[in-house]
Amino acid sequence: MIYGILRYVIAILIGTAAYVGMDNLAPIIDPYLVTHFASFGDMSLTVARIAVVVVGTILGIIIGYFVSSFILKQGLVIARRLERVLTHIPNQELIAGTIGLLFGLIIANLIGVAFNQVPIIGPYISIILSAIFGYSGVRLMARKGPEMYLNYMRQWKRGELSTKKSKGFKVFGSNKASDNNGSSKLLDTSVIIDGRIKDLCATGFIEGPLVVPLFVLNELQIISDSADAMKRNRGRRGLDILKEMQDAKMVTIEIVEDDYDDLQEVDSKLMRLALEKQWKLMTNDFNLNKVARVQGIKVLNLNELANVLKPVLIAGEWIRVQVMKEGKEVQQGVAYLDDGTMIVVEDGRPYVGQEVEVMVTSILQTSAGRMIFARVDGGKHE
Repeated sequence: MIYGILRYVIAILIGTAAYVGMDNLAPIIDPYLVTHFASFGDMSLTVARIAVVVVGTILGIIIGYFVSSFILKQGLVIARRLERVLTHIPNQELIAGTIGLLFGLIIANLIGVAFNQVPIIGPYISIILSAIFGYSGVRLMARKGPEMYLNYMRQWKRGELSTKKSKGFKVFGSNKASDNNGSSKLLDTSVIIDGRIKDLCATGFIEGPLVVPLFVLNELQIISDSADAMKRNRGRRGLDILKEMQDAKMVTIEIVEDDYDDLQEVDSKLMRLALEKQWKLMTNDFNLNKVARVQGIKVLNLNELANVLKPVLIAGEWIRVQVMKEGKEVQQGVAYLDDGTMIVVEDGRPYVGQEVEVMVTSILQTSAGRMIFARVDGGKHE
């Protein structure tokens, strides 16, 4: 029903425009009408003039009615695109950008008054200034507005806290990431999918809020919707782990809407967010780890933590292991510690599937982890 009403409204508007157009064209059409209808009298000439205007208006309404369908369809397409764009803009940036636009237009109009008297180009200067200052206000406030608001709220809370303390009240600090920059940890996609973060939080060794940006959640959703079964399972696992951690309330998990439209890569957005907020970045990505540290970002790498927590063995120490399979070299066997560390056992091939006492001969530390070399003492353990 609304669609039909809009078509009629557009038809009437175009008909009105046609009426105005015919009225403006009257001086051009009138000589032609005088030539053909003046001989029939003034009444015929007046009727002819009215008929021209009426016919032009009716044609405008008919054309407007048929064109209205196309106009409405294109308008809906533009509205949906605009809605999709606005949906991905965080609320804070949207409000700040609107305020910046208003201030930019006000400044542009104030400056434009000085150019109104300039001949020919005066009105156009005001339009150009409005575009420049409006765009600059949107970009500046969208980027700096939320940060300025957080700084103001932080200072206001500190002032309120000091006031309450002076009155003898004890006030506990907030758990918000913005108030705990030193302890806040920014999670990237690899850490969430890895899953060990949940077990680490359960031990109580992780404190402070864990921050998950909205663009990381969007990346997890994209991975979860992937056509590749492996990627799809990894993405869903990451989302499930986040939900389990929230439900268990092991640590505070905060979802932040900070985003950067000028950056496409999630890693680049994470590094800029970590730099701006002075947050620590938790990742398992080797390349992101290196690039972030070059930029001065504090990085927490779970793989490095796992390597540090592996049991320390020294050459000459005896341990009991189960030889799992044959090695690459002749008479070699391969065993594993509980943490997954591989042990290459010399002369261990005959003991595949059995537990034996082995002596550590050397330890090789690599970027992928540790590799232990050992030899059998010669005795089988049934």
